[in-house]
Amino acid sequence: VQLVESGGGLVQPGGSLRLSCAASGFTFSNYNMIWYRQAPGKERELVAAITPAGGTANYADSVKGRFTISRDNAKNTVYLQMNSLKPEDTAVYYCKVPPFDSWGQGTQVTVSS
Repeated sequence: VQLVESGGGLVQPGGSLRLSCAASGFTFSNYNMIWYRQAPGKERELVAAITPAGGTANYADSVKGRFTISRDNAKNTVYLQMNSLKPEDTAVYYCKVPPFDSWGQGTQVTVSS
């Protein structure tokens, strides 16, 4: 299993970013996909999850209404559209496919003026 996150960067409060996670090594369309994040000094937390066909998504309360998870099974890629970003969204963002233990390198998101 290989997961490669990209799309992070420095953005001002209120701005937007779209993260991507390219997956390989398993049948992507058969599995839920999850985005996590880890802020400095804090534990990793679940941000959003999506079912294999993309019909159902769930979000942490802290990002509901601002973030949207989606997937393209033809491209083996899951996305996280992040709008109305806040400084507290600053973290390294990771994707994961349960039940596999693999983690990618993550992508840094910094929200600061």
